[in-house]
Amino acid sequence: MSFPDDIFADRESEVRSYSRGWPAVFDTASGSWLTDREGTRYLDFFAGAGALNYGHNHPVLKEALLEYMSRDGITHGLDMMTVAKGEFLQSFTDKILTPRGLDYKVMFPGPTGTNTVEAALKLARKVTGREAIMNFTNGFHGMTLGALSVTGNSMKRAGAGIPLVHTTPMPFDDYFDGCVEDFGWMERILTDSGSGFNKPAGVIVETVQGEGGVNVARAEWLRGLADLCQRHGILLIIDDVQMGVGRTGPFFSFEIAGITPDIVTLSKSIGGYGLPMALTLFKREHDIWGPAEHNGTFRGNNPAFVTAKTAVDHFWGDDTFEKETIRKGQKIHDVFARLADEHEGVSTRGRGMAQGLVFDTPEHAGKVCQLAFDRHLLAETSGPEDQVVKLLPPLTITDDELDQGLDILAEATAQVVS
Repeated sequence: MSFPDDIFADRESEVRSYSRGWPAVFDTASGSWLTDREGTRYLDFFAGAGALNYGHNHPVLKEALLEYMSRDGITHGLDMMTVAKGEFLQSFTDKILTPRGLDYKVMFPGPTGTNTVEAALKLARKVTGREAIMNFTNGFHGMTLGALSVTGNSMKRAGAGIPLVHTTPMPFDDYFDGCVEDFGWMERILTDSGSGFNKPAGVIVETVQGEGGVNVARAEWLRGLADLCQRHGILLIIDDVQMGVGRTGPFFSFEIAGITPDIVTLSKSIGGYGLPMALTLFKREHDIWGPAEHNGTFRGNNPAFVTAKTAVDHFWGDDTFEKETIRKGQKIHDVFARLADEHEGVSTRGRGMAQGLVFDTPEHAGKVCQLAFDRHLLAETSGPEDQVVKLLPPLTITDDELDQGLDILAEATAQVVS
């Protein structure tokens, strides 16, 4: 069925965003490439905002999905027991949790990142009997009201239309450029009876703030936060929706710090194939939910269980995939560091294959991404002023593809800042 290109502008809501910067009508995708309906190929350094860590239509995952669908496997299962769910839980236990010494219970909330964050916040409040949540500057946790209340971006918060309460923002690592002692303010208000601060139920944090501008928390900072939470009886929630499932190297982004959060949120790439799926993980002692106290019609997306299980089996049987991600991430960092040395007003930061090129002149980042698109490369901006070119390429990208895309970005950067 044919349709005019203006069907999107005419019929789709003005809320659309990515299609404005990337005005192509995409049709097919494979690996690290998308192809539009005119046959033009685009190299993907975006990967579904981190939902496609294994690339587009990975053949091993596709084969498992097609086999499951062809035999009329359960598609929609709510929270009923199914073979697909049981097999996923077993693989996730054997290859992800047990090797890392983690004994988390697994909850299936609604299938998106904001769903698992909502579940985490509700659980922290239920376990502790307290209302407040501590969050961090420039954090992003989702667009529903609870998740939005712990999100820093003022434009997104304004869309709520109501006050977002019972949350308190604290400075993320290096927010004051090293001029303020880590956790000094938090420690003081938690212990000072005159601070007027309500002791929080939980603290929610990203180890690398993707939407916030690829801000990286140091391992020692994360350990300090975990220690503070433990001493004050506050639940530590790690939001690993975008940075989990290998994006920074290890399966969980917090592994580098050697900590065990009370609650972990996963979505995006946990489904393996881009199929909607989310998990909320928590320590056994926190599993005090009553039946159906938190639920969702699409929490049982069984095709996603199939591809998630296959991805765990295929990529996470040993540390090969992790090491390759770290190696490729270093390749990106090296190129970005060279660009920072060559061009004034440019710097870089990141971890693993979440890397950012930061511009002192914020509009330069958008211009670089536009030039990249003109040369058939997809990359997005992030940060409070959209001052960062954020790279989230598929973890399965080849070295040649990575070099090709980095060359495009280097040329675009030189053109914009020179």
